[in-house]
Amino acid sequence: MSRLLGTRRPSERHGSGGTGGEDSGHRARRSSSGRHPGSLLGVRSLAGQVFVLQAVLVLLLVLAAVAALLIQARNSGKEEARHRSVAVAEAFASSPGLPEALAGENPTETLQPLAERARERSGVDFVVVTDTDGIRYTHPRPDRIGKRFVGAIEPALEGEVVTEEIVGTIGPLVQAVVPVFDSDGSVVGLVSAGITIEKVSSGVQDQLPLLFGASAGALLLSMAGTAVVGRRLLHQTHGLGPAEMTRMYEHHDAVLHSVREGVLIVGADGRLLLANDEARRLLDLPPDAEGRSVNDLGLPPRTGRLLFSGRAAVDEVHQVGDRMLAVNHEPTDRFGGPPGSVATFRDSTELRVLSESAEEARRRLKLLYDAGTGIGTTLDMVRTAEELAEAVVPRFADFVTVDLADAVLRGEEPTGGVVNMRRVAAHGIREIPSFYSTGELITFLPSTPQARGYRAGRAFLEADLATAHGWQAQDPERARRIVEEGVHSLITVPLHARGIVLGVVNFWRAKEHGSFDDDDLSLGEELVARAAAAIDNARRYTREHTMAAALQRSLLPRALPGQEALEIAHRYLPAQSGVGGDWFDVIPLSGARVALVVGDVVGHGLHAAATMGRLRTAVHNFSALDLPPDEIIWHLDELVDRSDRDGEGDGMPDGTNAMMGATCLYAIYDPASRKCVVARAGHPPPALVHPDGTVEFLDIPVGAPLGLGGPPYETAEIELAEGSRLVLYTDGLIEDRGRDIDVGLALLREALAHAGDSPEETCDEVTDALLTERPRDDVALLVARTRALGPDRVAGWEVPSDPAAVSAVRGEVSRRLADWGLEELEFTTELILSELVTNAIRHATGPVRVRLLRLERSLICEVSDTSSTSPHLRRAATTDEGGRGLFLVAQLSERWGTRYTGTGKVIWAEQPLSSD
Repeated sequence: MSRLLGTRRPSERHGSGGTGGEDSGHRARRSSSGRHPGSLLGVRSLAGQVFVLQAVLVLLLVLAAVAALLIQARNSGKEEARHRSVAVAEAFASSPGLPEALAGENPTETLQPLAERARERSGVDFVVVTDTDGIRYTHPRPDRIGKRFVGAIEPALEGEVVTEEIVGTIGPLVQAVVPVFDSDGSVVGLVSAGITIEKVSSGVQDQLPLLFGASAGALLLSMAGTAVVGRRLLHQTHGLGPAEMTRMYEHHDAVLHSVREGVLIVGADGRLLLANDEARRLLDLPPDAEGRSVNDLGLPPRTGRLLFSGRAAVDEVHQVGDRMLAVNHEPTDRFGGPPGSVATFRDSTELRVLSESAEEARRRLKLLYDAGTGIGTTLDMVRTAEELAEAVVPRFADFVTVDLADAVLRGEEPTGGVVNMRRVAAHGIREIPSFYSTGELITFLPSTPQARGYRAGRAFLEADLATAHGWQAQDPERARRIVEEGVHSLITVPLHARGIVLGVVNFWRAKEHGSFDDDDLSLGEELVARAAAAIDNARRYTREHTMAAALQRSLLPRALPGQEALEIAHRYLPAQSGVGGDWFDVIPLSGARVALVVGDVVGHGLHAAATMGRLRTAVHNFSALDLPPDEIIWHLDELVDRSDRDGEGDGMPDGTNAMMGATCLYAIYDPASRKCVVARAGHPPPALVHPDGTVEFLDIPVGAPLGLGGPPYETAEIELAEGSRLVLYTDGLIEDRGRDIDVGLALLREALAHAGDSPEETCDEVTDALLTERPRDDVALLVARTRALGPDRVAGWEVPSDPAAVSAVRGEVSRRLADWGLEELEFTTELILSELVTNAIRHATGPVRVRLLRLERSLICEVSDTSSTSPHLRRAATTDEGGRGLFLVAQLSERWGTRYTGTGKVIWAEQPLSSD
């Protein structure tokens, strides 16, 4: 067995009989012809290797020769092609009469036959004549004549000869460009000749058969020489001599015993045949181990069973004494060898220590990575603190508590030296009743690690809480119970972000794990640093959100104004990510009319809320002028556009002074005529629920969003039946990331079809159907059910353009007021109408009309005419004969004003009715 593996037993390496034993062994293994079988195989193998080497050398020489010939042929072909193309081009360019032909009326007719004849006689592939701009006059293919020459012509125009290698449609070629000179030496044209390299090759193909024949002959000669050498070696070498065999075995033995890996060879009977020096050291084998049974060597039972089992093993870890050995075991008879097995042993004790350190580092990095991705998923400080606690328990600590300064929870920066903190998160592997509970306000004493860390801005480690007197001073009884419950180690790390200490994080370990060390302190600081940035972001978001929410609440309508034309309900739902710029308004107008407004400002935050407030204020101001909806939308568009231009010009790149883009819908409902006039700027269409429950989306002309400009805005006028419900909303109601706008409109239609009759029921049904969770965008919803003023509450008269007709109007008004039971308003109403009608007859043209509207809480007098001139209230002097009419109207009425119509104007005055 040892000889087969190239080694000897100790008895063969030492003693006087070693050489004789080897000689007898050699003689016993010789064949009947006297040749050593191994020598015979070695000679044959050597001869085969010599032949293969010679064949490879011959092939390499042949390939090198072929490559050299090809390179030489290509180079010579290129040079020949260059000379031939230059010669042909120069000869043709020097032809007599060529400049005159170029100057002729039809150079192609003259030069094409000559160029083709020159090409055929010279053997080139083309002769092309061009003008100084590179336009071809001749070409072998007539369809190319008149097109631009492909190649460099600029040097030729300077009088130089240009040659270049290109790849054309006929293959790689060399072309030359030669100038044609006139009698005065100027260049009047160009001649180009080209020839493919293949035409002027050096005939390498004719030389290749000779080369291959010579190579085959050389290969045959090498085979013959190899055969002769092999037979001679076989004849002269009958086998290796004792000295050569001894040197070979000694070399193998030296290698085996010098490797840094233990080797054991076990025979089929379980006896140790060989053990190298490293195996003896690792396994602590006795000196006489070879030849003894494996079970008698004192090996661990598991290792002995493996050596006896005959099964294969790869890097199987065995503990032998205080060492961890990686064992590889393989049977030797698997591929026809002698029975037995071979085992190798590698000391992996230090490797295991390094592996454990690397694994610990990997676990820490994995913890930091998981904490980085799992902490700060929301802009909620409490939730962020809970995510930190959940991320590190139980992978780093058994318990985690997070305490934040009370001012931080309000979005403010902590001030003052008193360490007052509120516990916002607590998490652990089990419950510790003695800890402060979540939500409790804690005032830490200066001696505690929490207070010291908070003031100093650095982490503190208490490896043994049983002896930590500063920590125990906070609450000795509570501290005693915590220690009794198994908690023994603490790391306190301040939450430090942007130069501000927001609170502290406490990592606790109990009896389930060992105490914290300095490496744990560093890891705790890294974990808290990641969480501190997220908590600070949440704090700043909380501050901004609080400010924006307060601003938005102050800008949105707190209560709807009183009016009698519509029954209204509304909903406003802020976005999940913060406040936005959606708004709605109900604005009473003159003549019992009511304006309904819904708008949506792009974006969220303070800027959006401020923009919403500015737009809402502008809408109120424009509505006070009694303008129609399209003019109000146009004024808003002008306001946004002008604000954007001003914001760009103030040098502020963020444009904080500019308004943001917005959409708006403005509708005016008149209960007397039951007509509604609507205009919209980029806003979703309103929905109309008819009294019978059918739903339709009104086809209102849509203009561009505010601030974008474009065509003038248009209005649509719709007559609404009494009891109809007009539904105005912003796009947050129907649009969502996972829902298309068409789907949202279909859901809105279905919800309106099943909603109750009242606006409140309609709002509830719509929000329940379309907003199953807190929306991602702001939602404003306005539902208005129409009312109508019947004929018994409206009275009107046409007044002739005659001052005498005023008395007749006063009589009609008196009778109608008596019918309505408003006799107490007869005097003031007659006086108001007398002044207004007299002014209309005196200053206006066309018909004058008087209308009375009897409302629940007021009486409205209206006088309309065809004039567009509006009267102005002024203080009359004592010497003036007139000018006091409007002053009396203003004194006698609660409100008065003027609004313009398509045919003129209306002057109105409103008087309150008595509450009884």
